[in-house]
Amino acid sequence: MYTPKKPNFIIATIPLLSLIFMAFMSTVYWGIGMLVPIIVGIAVAAIIGKMLGYSWRDLEQSLADGVSKALPAVFILILIGMIIGTWISGGIIPTLVFYGLSIIDPNLFLPLVCLITAFVSLILGSSFTSIATIGLAFMAIGEGMNMPLPIVAGAVISGAFFGDKLSPLSDTTNVAPAMVGESLFDHIRHMLWDTIPALLISAVLYWVIGLNIVGGATQGTARGSSAILSGLQEQFTIHPLLLIVVVLALVLIAMRVPAVPALLLIAFMGAIAAVTVQGRAIGETLQAATAGYVSDSGQEAIDSLLSNGGITSMLETVGLVIVATALGGILDRTGIFSALINPLIRRIKRTGSLIASTILATFLVGFSSGAQFLAIILPARGFVDSYRRMGLSPLNLSRAVEAAGTVGINLVPWGVPAVFAAGVFGLAPTDFIPWILFAFIVPLLNIIYGYTGFSIKRLDPTEHAQKSDESKLAE
Repeated sequence: MYTPKKPNFIIATIPLLSLIFMAFMSTVYWGIGMLVPIIVGIAVAAIIGKMLGYSWRDLEQSLADGVSKALPAVFILILIGMIIGTWISGGIIPTLVFYGLSIIDPNLFLPLVCLITAFVSLILGSSFTSIATIGLAFMAIGEGMNMPLPIVAGAVISGAFFGDKLSPLSDTTNVAPAMVGESLFDHIRHMLWDTIPALLISAVLYWVIGLNIVGGATQGTARGSSAILSGLQEQFTIHPLLLIVVVLALVLIAMRVPAVPALLLIAFMGAIAAVTVQGRAIGETLQAATAGYVSDSGQEAIDSLLSNGGITSMLETVGLVIVATALGGILDRTGIFSALINPLIRRIKRTGSLIASTILATFLVGFSSGAQFLAIILPARGFVDSYRRMGLSPLNLSRAVEAAGTVGINLVPWGVPAVFAAGVFGLAPTDFIPWILFAFIVPLLNIIYGYTGFSIKRLDPTEHAQKSDESKLAE
C-alpha cells in the first residue's frame, strides 16, 4: 500500500493562508460570511491531501470524522434558538429588561453586566445560553441607558466566557484536561490563577469605561428608558413571577441535568409562560420557537433586539460549526496542523516560550477553523509530550489551550462564538471584539506566568519519570 507523504511547513501554510485571505476579503469587502471561505480552505486542504497521496475516500472520512464531533453542539444551538424565541414570547426576557432598567445604576451597569453574566454562565456552564438569555436582556437595558451596544456586548461576552472556561458543566472545561490526561477539578483549580484575576481586571476596566460614558452622555437616558418601559408594558405582561422561570432554569443546570433535556425543558417553560401569562395561541408560540419572535412595540431600539430567536436564526451558525469542524478533521488527518506546529516545538527551550507557542498554535487553529473544540484538541494533542519532557505538568497546557481556545477565539471575527453573538445581538463581530476585554487579558496572563514562573506547576521527579516511561512505551 502507498503511504501518504508528510507535508512540509511551506505546503502546510497554503490552506491557512487561503482561508485567512478569503476570510479577510469576506469580512472587509464582500460581507458574505464565513461559510464560503472555510469551504475554500477545505478544498485547498483536500487538494494538498490528494497530492500527498491520500485517497478521496480517506479525505471524505476525515471530513466526516471532524463533523461528528460537532453534532452535540448542533443540537444545543438549535435548542438555544428555541429558548430565545420562547423566552421573548413568554415575556421572560422583557421582564428582565423592565426590572433591570428600573433598578440598575448606569454608573455600575457595565461591571455588573460582566459580573452577573459571569455568575449565570458559571452555573449554566454555557456561554451561548448565557448570551442568548441574560445577555440579550442586558443589551436591551443598555439600549435604554444610551450605552454603546458594542461595549455592552463586550461586557456580556467577557462574563459569559468566564463560566465557559471555569464551570465544571462546560464542555470545553471537560475536554481540555481529558486531552492531556489530567483530572477535571485539578484543571479547574489551576485555571483559577488566570480566570479570576482576568475577570476582576475586566470588571474594573468596564467600571472606568462606564463612568466616562455616563459622565459624557446622560442626556436623554431617563427619557429613553421611560419610553422602552412603556413599550414593554404595552406589548407584554410584566410580572416578577416570570423570574421564577429563570430560577428554575438555573436549578436544572445546578442539578446537572444533561444539556439537551435541560435546554428542552427551559424552552418548554418559556412556551408555557407565553400561553398562560401572555395569552398567546399555541400556534403563535410554536412560530416564535421556530422562526423567532417579532416585536412591534413601536420602539426601534427594543424591537431590533427582541425580534429575535427561533430555530431558523441558528442555521447559519450551525452551518459554520459543521464546515469548521470538517476543516479541522482534514487538517488533522493530512498532518497539515502537525507540520505547522512542529517547527515551533523544535525551537522551544524555555517554559515561557513553550506556553507562548501553545497559545500561538491555539490561535492558529482558531483563525484557521473558527471552532473552539479544534482550537483546544489539536494543540493539546500536539504539545503534551513537550510539556512532560520539560518537567511541566500538563495542567499548564490545558490552562493555556483554554485561555486561547475557549476564550481567545472570541477575537476571531469569523469564529463560531463571534458569529453566534453577532447573530443574537445584531452587531458585526468587528464592532464588539475590541471590547471583549476578558479575551485579551486571559491569554496575556498565561504568557506572563510562563515567563515569570508564577503559578506554573511542575511535575515531581517520580511523576516525571513515570510519564517519561509511559511516553517511551507508547512510542
